[in-house]
Amino acid sequence: MGDYALLYILFAPFVGAIALIFVSNRQAMLVRGIAAGSAFICLLASLYLFYAYDHVKGGFQFVQKFEWSRQLGISLHLGVDGIGTPLVLASGILLFAGIFVSWHVKDRAKEFYIWLLILAAATIGVFMSLDLFFLYFFYEMSVIPMYLLLGMWGSHTKKYNEMTDPEGLKQRDSVGFIFNFGSNSKEYAAMKLVLFLSAFAVAAFMGILLIYKYSGLNTFDILILREHANLMNIPVLGTTLDKIIWLLIFFGFASIAPLWPLHSWSPVGHAAAPAATSMLHAGVLMKLGHFSIIRVAFEILPETTRELMPIAAVLCMFSIVYGGFVAYYAKDTKYVIGYSSSSHMGYVFLGMAALDYISLTGAVMYMFAHAMATGMLFAMAGWVYDQTHTRDIPSLGGLSNRMPFISGCFVIGCMASIGVPGTINFIAEVMIIVGSWNKYPFQVIVAVVGIVLTLAYLFKMMRGLFYGPMDQKYSHARDAVSAVDRLPLLIMITVSIGFFFFPMHLYNVVRSGVDPLIAKITRVVPVASETTGLRLEARGDNNTALADRSVPFDSAPVSGGRP
Repeated sequence: MGDYALLYILFAPFVGAIALIFVSNRQAMLVRGIAAGSAFICLLASLYLFYAYDHVKGGFQFVQKFEWSRQLGISLHLGVDGIGTPLVLASGILLFAGIFVSWHVKDRAKEFYIWLLILAAATIGVFMSLDLFFLYFFYEMSVIPMYLLLGMWGSHTKKYNEMTDPEGLKQRDSVGFIFNFGSNSKEYAAMKLVLFLSAFAVAAFMGILLIYKYSGLNTFDILILREHANLMNIPVLGTTLDKIIWLLIFFGFASIAPLWPLHSWSPVGHAAAPAATSMLHAGVLMKLGHFSIIRVAFEILPETTRELMPIAAVLCMFSIVYGGFVAYYAKDTKYVIGYSSSSHMGYVFLGMAALDYISLTGAVMYMFAHAMATGMLFAMAGWVYDQTHTRDIPSLGGLSNRMPFISGCFVIGCMASIGVPGTINFIAEVMIIVGSWNKYPFQVIVAVVGIVLTLAYLFKMMRGLFYGPMDQKYSHARDAVSAVDRLPLLIMITVSIGFFFFPMHLYNVVRSGVDPLIAKITRVVPVASETTGLRLEARGDNNTALADRSVPFDSAPVSGGRP
């Protein structure tokens, strides 16, 4: 596989989607086989990429570059560093798991798998892109499958199907009513998602075009721009151009994260989406925002990032607390998990805002960990809905008698989401809290309160679904007993628990991407060392603490240090 691993990962889903075009929906097993096969190739290549990545060498590896337009300076430039590698792996795992979670889809299964594969490939493309044009191209590509997957295979929310129109006729659940924008319809959720993401993506694209124009380099290549772009001293509208660009990039991409107050599209989208789409939505699509901010704002505008990143430190508190309280009072399973995801993304922003080696490493690890935990919860919420045809928590209960395997896995998923020791989420949360304490103690206290809220609403949902008396109208509900039904949950559980007991490769990979980035932002220069290959030397008046912190790295190398 070697140097072409990125091409296998990126194009395997695309090839699978193209192959499915020529297969009839009547050949159900062939449709599923092609989708599962292409996802399996993507997963294998992702695993190879993750374990073949040389964290001692660091930097961007497995690089491929294909010139697209010399005049415009655009190329399909692919590569991964320690930050992109685990997110590519998370995408591969969730795509493969999502194929099996959707194994029983019967309505236009071929088209469903086509759009699911394209959605996964688009998110993977963002994590690999080293060209701003293609990063934005793949980012926007992900919106189209989301709209179709929600609008065609999604479900209405808040008892929409029980509502009637002004003439007293029952609303019909049909894709023919694609312009039905009732506030509880799946079409409304799909359109709200598209409008939010597209509108703010335009703001981000304006920032990208300003970088392209005023850098004077005639290129979209991130590696060139980060070394040679100088946008600091251009006065614009009473400020400097770098601040305007940074704000456009930050808020343009923060909408998909989703950061409060740009979050309202996300829980609605979660609630309306089919299970596999919710898994990819929460697991990797939301991380496109954090990743794109890191890749563009952190890499190209490091000094402005150091100056303006406290904005994220303020807004992340509202994300954590608001998302937690709404999740506690929500009665729809997917709304609980959806607002939980919005709340948890605040922790990632906190880790990013602290601009600390430990906190940013924890933030990237938390993105990976959250993908597994939320993927589990959405997969099981989808199973419960398929068996009971309701997501209303108060009307359910006692399902553990009918679903012992699902209820057991649900407990593990809740434990992972809370950050209980035994899952990789625990390590990531501790790193975010410890790394952020010196700079943002108040935000850390809020984050700890958020963990308590997480425990409260997840336990409340778990009790409401699986314990207490059961309504006999749900006595027909069955457990996941086949290998196809159990496989995706077992994969995500194994990954979440496995990386808790063996976290060092993940830690080392992420740290190899974080160290040079934070060194650049805080003006601490990496210098070669005989024993470790990396030592940190402070430059400037405000980095004494960072200089002191660099000393242990000579004795605790990046390749084998403890978090």
